[in-house]
Amino acid sequence: MKTKFLFVTGGVLSSLGKGLAAASIGALLKSRGLKVTIQKLDPYINVDPGTMNPFQHGEVFVTDDGAETDLDLGHYERYVGVPMAQYNNYTSGSIYHTVITKERRGDYLGGTVQVIPHVTDEIKKAIRGVARHDEDVAIIEIGGTVGDIEGLPFLEAIRQLRSDLGKENVCYIHLTLVPYMRAAGELKTKPTQHSVKELRSIGIQPDLILCRSEVELSDELKGKIALFCNVEQDAVFSAVDLDNIYELPLAFYNEGLDQKIAIMLRLPAKNPSLAPWQHLVQTQSNPQGRVKIGIVGKYVDLKEAYKSLHEALIHGGVSNMVSVELVYVSAEELSTENASAMLQGLDGILVPGGFGYRGVEGKIVASGYARTHGIPFFGICLGMQCAVVEFARNVLGLPEANSSEFVPDTPDPIIYLMTEWYDFRTQSMQTRDETSEKGGTMRLGSYPCQLKEGTKAREAYGESRVEERHRHRYEFNTDYSRICQEAGMVLSGTSPDETLVEIVEITDHPWFVGCQFHPEFKSRPMQPHPLFREFIRAAKDNS
Repeated sequence: MKTKFLFVTGGVLSSLGKGLAAASIGALLKSRGLKVTIQKLDPYINVDPGTMNPFQHGEVFVTDDGAETDLDLGHYERYVGVPMAQYNNYTSGSIYHTVITKERRGDYLGGTVQVIPHVTDEIKKAIRGVARHDEDVAIIEIGGTVGDIEGLPFLEAIRQLRSDLGKENVCYIHLTLVPYMRAAGELKTKPTQHSVKELRSIGIQPDLILCRSEVELSDELKGKIALFCNVEQDAVFSAVDLDNIYELPLAFYNEGLDQKIAIMLRLPAKNPSLAPWQHLVQTQSNPQGRVKIGIVGKYVDLKEAYKSLHEALIHGGVSNMVSVELVYVSAEELSTENASAMLQGLDGILVPGGFGYRGVEGKIVASGYARTHGIPFFGICLGMQCAVVEFARNVLGLPEANSSEFVPDTPDPIIYLMTEWYDFRTQSMQTRDETSEKGGTMRLGSYPCQLKEGTKAREAYGESRVEERHRHRYEFNTDYSRICQEAGMVLSGTSPDETLVEIVEITDHPWFVGCQFHPEFKSRPMQPHPLFREFIRAAKDNS
């Protein structure tokens, strides 16, 4: 079967949930036995979100091949269960960078380079390129809001693709807002009408309209939207606010969305197998307990910065039949003096990754508090490094121990900048290049980890070798390996050649684990990551 393309656009305002909608549609189509992939096209000029402030952009999601991407790719992986890659996320910046590189190289033979056709052709090439494994359906989410000037080349490209690919191979879905005016007790359709009018003005007539709203749309209201937006009434669907985002595929199924898509794209008629999603939602709705997890970080006012982390903790709760209450603790405000007050009542403490010195001392305090009070602890990336620094200062008796990232001339750089390492993926030595535009200064993407027998990590994974995703510059200094292990810190996970430390544990503790990688990126609602599953289990035992 020729690949079908489904384009998801958004109108009225941002943050309506296009990513979750695209991911949920993907989950439904996959449950019908179809092979699905998803792509995100972002209109911003940044080449990728790797250097963007989390307060503006939220989490940077990392793929196996080391791409720094939009957080929506995390939703795609969690809902569809298919690993994403660099080609699943393009930005205006990356598209323009490619076009300009070609122009400088002379690929356009001295011609005038224009948005149409050169930029739009590059966008179409990127879209076509996502279906490189004979997928049945490719879902393409266009970031931003219809009407944004920077998004016009993407919209023009997908307009052209209907002619290029054939009408029967393309479906346009438009997600829009139907606000509920509480004072009047009415849903208002005018924003949707204007949003669709804007879309039609550039030549795209939506085939299906998803209406984000606080309450269900009546048949009468759907009929009104259909009339003014030039679609059939059964092509208008409610996308009601939900307390649990994993209910969304089931809600769309109840609306008949997947069936309508199947009819429009002439997909094989097959009922979806939704038992796993039903079981997931039922389990979440009927917990047998509750655990309180403290997340000690510096982006506590922006939960999107820890999106995958948040979801991975929820997944760990599902596998242990408990609900997880997340308590965000400001690392900048945490100190030795107020630690007891700020961390009391927590069943587990998690210190996430991050960049920069701000909040680091608070993270070190949190890891020390968890270590000395027997509270289950999970340190991720910088969180692991903070735990190692705390251990060096207060157990090894090295009061000036630190990371050379924060104190370059520290006498005890227990965390340091490694300049060279062996990459088992490419089977070649990698040299850190501080002058590189991107990537050369970081260990990015999937790397192997060898697990030591008799450790909590080995017990959690149930296998001796795993692959995990990284995004960091600094490493554990193996010059301190011997004294750390003699004092009770086990290096339970290393690179196969033992030059890179991936996981540390403290033996005389209920559950104290730190990992250099980001396990949250590989956690799935139906397949919780082993470390998150065991962390929540330890927190449950501690509650």
